[in-house]
Amino acid sequence: MLSIPFALLKLATGIAMAATPRAPAAVIEDVTGSPPNIQLMDYVEPGQVIKLGQQDTIVISYLKSCQHEKITGGTVTVGAAQSEVQGGQVERSTKPCDGGKMLLTAQLAQLSAGAAFRAPPMKKGQTPHAQFTLYGLSPVFEVKPTGALSIDRIDQPGEHYDFPLGTAVLTRGMFVDLGKAGVTLTAGGVYRATAGTQNMVFKIDPGATSSAGSLAGRLVRLQPAN
Repeated sequence: MLSIPFALLKLATGIAMAATPRAPAAVIEDVTGSPPNIQLMDYVEPGQVIKLGQQDTIVISYLKSCQHEKITGGTVTVGAAQSEVQGGQVERSTKPCDGGKMLLTAQLAQLSAGAAFRAPPMKKGQTPHAQFTLYGLSPVFEVKPTGALSIDRIDQPGEHYDFPLGTAVLTRGMFVDLGKAGVTLTAGGVYRATAGTQNMVFKIDPGATSSAGSLAGRLVRLQPAN
């Protein structure tokens, strides 16, 4: 059996880790006022600093910890699980989300190096397997602004949606919000969303409601930016 030198193995591991895309900590769910260098639907990373004016307010939705923060004024330092706020006011709560699994699914798609990333095909009669759960009836999909987004219910037939990805349907040029489109999925349903070469399978929580809920609980990153 060939033995790989430890130094070479360590180097290869370091290269692989460096190539792994960094996952964001949170997403900006809402913005009031004009804070510099921050916009609706921006992803933020640990250590990032956001300076807010006295009347500026942002809502941050953390993807792994499911923390939901409304912050007014002050200096905000993004953390891994929640923000540190100096000189401002923060209202913090925990919302249902499965953002950690959603991020992992998106990272696997990126690491496929351009190959199609697809959920495992189902055998006849097999119960569909959801890769993660969403907690709002109107999900938000991150896509590339070409082609179309298709959504099919796969645990029961008959529910299908197509969204041509033109500027009229996109927020910030890359997000499709079913809430803005007036579309609600079915609580407890299992769906396959397809855009370009990627498709992902998700479940809508049986207790999901038509209210917006936390963005972390509604987000599907079909085409995360590199």
